Amino acid sequence: MTSGVAELAAGLDVGSVLALIALGGVAGFINVLSAGGSMLTLPLLMFLGLPPGQANATNRVAIVLQSATATSTFLRAGAHNMGVAWRLALPAVVGAMLGAWMATRISAEAFESVLIVVMVVCSVLMLLPTPTLDTRELTKERITPTVLVAMFGIGIYGGFIQVGVGVLFIVVLYRLLRIDLTQVNVFKVFIVLMYTLPALAVFVFDGQVRWAFGLVLAIGNMSGAFLGARVNMSPAGARWVKWLTVVVIFIIVLRLLLT
Repeated sequence: MTSGVAELAAGLDVGSVLALIALGGVAGFINVLSAGGSMLTLPLLMFLGLPPGQANATNRVAIVLQSATATSTFLRAGAHNMGVAWRLALPAVVGAMLGAWMATRISAEAFESVLIVVMVVCSVLMLLPTPTLDTRELTKERITPTVLVAMFGIGIYGGFIQVGVGVLFIVVLYRLLRIDLTQVNVFKVFIVLMYTLPALAVFVFDGQVRWAFGLVLAIGNMSGAFLGARVNMSPAGARWVKWLTVVVIFIIVLRLLLT
């Protein structure tokens, strides 16, 4: 038993634990209210010594528990229309299993290159102004084949890398379907939960998950997600979080390029 625990926690020291919990908290908060949390946690796992494939897989442990925390908090607060959310989630689930399988087949060097490009692109997209739209309640009649294909594509992307997937949800749910941003956040965390569960199973089957790192990171992510689900951010506050996230991402990209 003792050797099993030691093997599970191998590579984790006090500094690593504190870093995972602290940055996980920031990431969980950002992921619920905006996008970009995995742009902080995925490189952190790599900086702590995990190979890119393991870091990508291990990050999903925190994403699952973070999304479950936020979803349950939203439901207790009275979130509704979840039947429609299920319709959106189903094609994303199928796509995520395909995306996760693809991630287990890519080389470490290629994945790191993809990560750098994705982080730069998502940072730019995050800084684009969000237009003010006339929003309305989403009904099942408005979920067209185009929307289902888009959700399948989001699932592939999320299953493969997850980084910045919130940006895609804003494009589809807010800009295309014109759901208000509060409801977008509810749908987003629920759909991410539904598609990350099978994606995580793919990574577990492939032996890529480092559970000690993932569970410690999840402590931070869950705390941030709980706070994020209860906070109603002002537009000015959202801009402040976006700018802070982008600055940190810029530093991380430099580190990735120089190592």
